[in-house]
Amino acid sequence: MATEVTVPVLGESITEATLGEWLKQPGDPVAVDEPIASLETDKVSVEVPSPVAGVMGQHAVAVGDTVQVGAMLATIDSGDGAAASAPAPAATATPAAAPAKDESGAGYGDQPGAGTSDSPAALSPSVRRAVLEHGVDPGTVKGTGRDGRITKEDVTAAASSKPAPAPAAAPAPAAAPAAASGRGEERVRMTRLRQTIAKRLKEAQNTAAMLTTFNDVDMTAVIEARAKYKDLFEKKHGVRLGFMGFFVKAATMALRDIPSVNASIDGDDIVYHDYADISVAVSSPGGLVVPVIRDADQMSVATIEKTIGDFGKRAKEGALKMDEMKGGTFTISNGGVFGSLMSTPIINPPQSAVLGLHRIEERPVVVDGQIVIRPMMYLALSYDHRLIDGREAVTFLVALKNAIEDPTRILIDL
Repeated sequence: MATEVTVPVLGESITEATLGEWLKQPGDPVAVDEPIASLETDKVSVEVPSPVAGVMGQHAVAVGDTVQVGAMLATIDSGDGAAASAPAPAATATPAAAPAKDESGAGYGDQPGAGTSDSPAALSPSVRRAVLEHGVDPGTVKGTGRDGRITKEDVTAAASSKPAPAPAAAPAPAAAPAAASGRGEERVRMTRLRQTIAKRLKEAQNTAAMLTTFNDVDMTAVIEARAKYKDLFEKKHGVRLGFMGFFVKAATMALRDIPSVNASIDGDDIVYHDYADISVAVSSPGGLVVPVIRDADQMSVATIEKTIGDFGKRAKEGALKMDEMKGGTFTISNGGVFGSLMSTPIINPPQSAVLGLHRIEERPVVVDGQIVIRPMMYLALSYDHRLIDGREAVTFLVALKNAIEDPTRILIDL
């Protein structure tokens, strides 16, 4: 007897998704509630659990297909699937049980000894591309993703630690034509998340009267405070003291003083928020995602750092929840972690402003009539000019700058 596995309810207003990868192949043993597939929605990836224990039956859809809520994905055949981590029976190693398409990808480490995790088909499309780009043997990479699956970051780390290859022997004459014509191309379908990001960013450009204003901030005081207290901070709170905690806290104070930056436009109305839900841009294997720190204005720096750290970890694992991506009254994006010196960030609708942070760079500045070297960072505030005037945007940045250059202001709420 076979049990159908259908697309679960994905959240408010979400009616369809794209099949990102198969985590179980036909013939694999499956336990109750064990993930068998990963679906990509407009916001996050969702794993589909098995409703029963048994053996994975046939896949009803292929990787990359769009599926509606309630549609059948696969079947689970009756059988002994209680020990999902046990090696698959020898019969499942026959060609009939092999993946039907290369796009199908069970996660690395899901089934030790099942005979599929050493195959490139067991990797997600983004990980396979990284393996090909860096020339890494996936069998030597330790996965840090959910259930031990290999992530793109794992492949990059393995490539950076790989010893330089020994000088190759002189190539055979027959290999010359192949080397001369090595101009390969690969066409990869955009993920649903990437499609949604592209659509929303373009809508923001088309709708908002977007403008960006800049300032710079001397990071000396924050760097000194962090160096002085980072060990005690980590010992007491169990999390590292970073710069984002200072910026989020300073931003909530500036938003309180300049409420229009924390507002949004709804038709012909302006909606002002007496709370600060800060969206923080973090990287995930599928692209940039923006989880929300609820009531950040009521949090301590330590709580903010813990929340951001948890978001970053779960974003890499693809474990963020849809509810954590909704809402937000203001966004902070830190391009400095990738080396960006300056940028003009795009608003995250329906919000009316976004703050861009950039890399810290030592530059000569004039202080008290003297030229000194200071660690400086450029700040960029992109805002909707329909709602926020230039004076308010500049005042917001100045308030933020003052709080960062004198962190005591954050402590005494000034």
